[in-house]
Amino acid sequence: MTVSVGSTVIVPRSERSIITEWRLSVDWRIMAASFTLLGLGLMLSLAAGPPAAERLGFSDPYHFVKRHCVYAAGASAVLIGSSMLTRVWVRRLSALAFAVSLVLLAAIMLIGHEAKGAERWVSIGGFTLQPSEFVKPVLIVLIGWLLAQRRLFPDGPWAIVALVFYVVVLGLLLLQPDVGQSALITAAFIATFFVSGLPWRWAAAFFAGGVTLSGALYTLLPHVRYRVNSFINPSDYDTYQIDKASEAISRGGLLGAGPGEGTVKSSLPDAHTDFIYAVLGEEFGYVAALLVIGLYGYICWRGIRAASRLHDPYPRAAASGLFTLFALQAAINIAVNVSLIPPKGMTLPFISYGGSSMLGIALTLGLALALIRRQSLGNRERYG
Repeated sequence: MTVSVGSTVIVPRSERSIITEWRLSVDWRIMAASFTLLGLGLMLSLAAGPPAAERLGFSDPYHFVKRHCVYAAGASAVLIGSSMLTRVWVRRLSALAFAVSLVLLAAIMLIGHEAKGAERWVSIGGFTLQPSEFVKPVLIVLIGWLLAQRRLFPDGPWAIVALVFYVVVLGLLLLQPDVGQSALITAAFIATFFVSGLPWRWAAAFFAGGVTLSGALYTLLPHVRYRVNSFINPSDYDTYQIDKASEAISRGGLLGAGPGEGTVKSSLPDAHTDFIYAVLGEEFGYVAALLVIGLYGYICWRGIRAASRLHDPYPRAAASGLFTLFALQAAINIAVNVSLIPPKGMTLPFISYGGSSMLGIALTLGLALALIRRQSLGNRERYG
């Protein structure tokens, strides 16, 4: 039933379609900032993609550009589609995706595709898939939901179950080994736990465990030891990519060398992926580089602010963890490009080339947007 007030027709919430409900409740400012980043990624792909294709021997100079367009279209669909979910369906989808991702992570040990000394991919239908990109957001959602159950059923072992889920994923990631993603998922896990009410004894245990694990990884994994040592004593090691990236950003100056005028994309092996920020800095300068940082910061700030206003502990904790995950990945990539931390092999969200990364980031932000959406009376569901 519709109600007319003058010339305006008011449609009751019960009669709204799913798309109308989503259109009226989604955070369009975060959505706009996300699509701006996707657009920047497409533009930078035109600059960094052809040199990468030539360097790797592809006959088509636009090989990476075309694939980037496909990935961006897929990411757009995932971002919009997942943001339409209700909070209950966010949890249900996450539980299913978590189970599938665990199977794929375990399968890497048997049929994994190796690249750069690590087995992080599985080949499916001619495409390589990195399961860790998808397990991150769905794990955080499940952690948020499990910890929220402590208020409904305080006697249940919810925190222990959440910790077990995290430890299983961490173990599978370290077996690849993928230290960068392990550190990222650990930070997001702690953020989610903190928002849910982290006891001091747990905080102390996480700190002690983190220090112990960091020392063990440094001792046991030669590539971790090499990256840390090369960061501390760069003159004694080959730091070609880091040096080139820092030089490119410095060379760009305030306004950059101009679109297509940069040189770093022709000399850096990973200019279209992990070091795309250096291409941005060289061709568009400090102003553009700072604006991109501002976009990431704005998405994180607006998202966490919206999450903090939610009364339901499940979406509040899960959304906070997801926005933290998104922001930290951007911060780590940029910090590597400007030589603030050792290299991590992590992409820049929505800008770097990479199908699994782009789709995984879209899922992360889409689920976060779904969780902070304003819930109508007809659509409001409990987290149990």
